Amino acid sequence: MEKVIKKRLRSGQIGFGAEVSESPTGEELFGQINTQDFIDFGFEAEFIGRLPVRVVCEKLESKDFVNIMKNSEGSLLRQYEREFAAYGIQAKFEDSAIECIATLAELENTGARALMTVCEGLLRDFKFELPGTAVSELSIDADLIKKRDEVLAKYRELGKRVDVAKAREEADLYAREFQEKHSIKICFSDEAVTLLGEEAAEKTRSVLQLCQQRFKDYQFGLKLIEKNTGVGEFDLEKEAVLDADKFLSERVVQSYNTATETAQANSSSGDEGE
Repeated sequence: MEKVIKKRLRSGQIGFGAEVSESPTGEELFGQINTQDFIDFGFEAEFIGRLPVRVVCEKLESKDFVNIMKNSEGSLLRQYEREFAAYGIQAKFEDSAIECIATLAELENTGARALMTVCEGLLRDFKFELPGTAVSELSIDADLIKKRDEVLAKYRELGKRVDVAKAREEADLYAREFQEKHSIKICFSDEAVTLLGEEAAEKTRSVLQLCQQRFKDYQFGLKLIEKNTGVGEFDLEKEAVLDADKFLSERVVQSYNTATETAQANSSSGDEGE
């Protein structure tokens, strides 16, 4: 198509009276396209006649990408902020980061879709590694864009710190879910919550996920204890976190012993009464 347009423009400038001017290129060239150019290029006249509106797309510059990120409906930045917020992380894009992202997107030369390419490449590891850790805030600034690996390493270290309040919140959430599902009340001691928080941080998982895996079959043993002793509330100490199976097994055996002793005591009392 470029050759067709250039040929037409050159033919109109032949002769001594023709004005000398530089040949247009890129968007300028396509801006001078007309119906005959489409036909000469090979399109049927009937087809071109059904396309009354023709738009020339111009290359997006850095300032255009900044405007898209800040002002467009369904902004990509807001989407990323919502994704992090779903995991309890408050992400904030600083103006310095927005400028850097815009510059990188311009270099991609693929239009507005380049923003997704750039942002995903920069933030993918943060999205997968930070949820479930102690990190609750993420500042997306120029340093993160230019030194991504260094900043990610810093947040990894921050994530290993135990957020006791968050660990307690998730442990209590699991306890409520457990009670609603099995009609058994459990309560984690402070030491147990601290251990859960430390292990969750080390394995980059949430305390809730850790509890769901570790205590997934606890209802069976606890129901046996409830049947033997009549007790429906249980305190889970640090031993339950360190060795969940051993802790439960010992409590089940203890409950059977208690039930046997109670039965024998009742039997002896009955014999004495006779």
